[in-house]
Amino acid sequence: MVKQSAVDRVFHALADSTRRALVERLSQGPASVTNLAKPLDMTLAAVVQHLQVLEQSGVIRTEKVGRVRTCRIEPEGLKVAERWIVERRALWERRLDRLGDILAEEEAPKPREANKDKEK
Repeated sequence: MVKQSAVDRVFHALADSTRRALVERLSQGPASVTNLAKPLDMTLAAVVQHLQVLEQSGVIRTEKVGRVRTCRIEPEGLKVAERWIVERRALWERRLDRLGDILAEEEAPKPREANKDKEK
């Protein structure tokens, strides 16, 4: 089972449209904070705050070389959310399969009813 606090952090980080846009951009490759901020209509400080949330959740990793901070996707961080979704999907698929089996049993003619139909 995936640790709930890690799942909460990832989904909280991805709940914001600006942070999802940053993740989308970083899925194309590493980028500096300055380059990430250029297309956004907000201050550099606001972008840094969004990046901090993503980093704390484990979705991205940053590295500072000199005066340039570069961000990149951290695949393991996203796998936390993926595992949580896969576990839920597997659970619901099993439940729906069982429901399908029950409904199929109810639709099948009972032996006594089948004999009555033959007698007519």
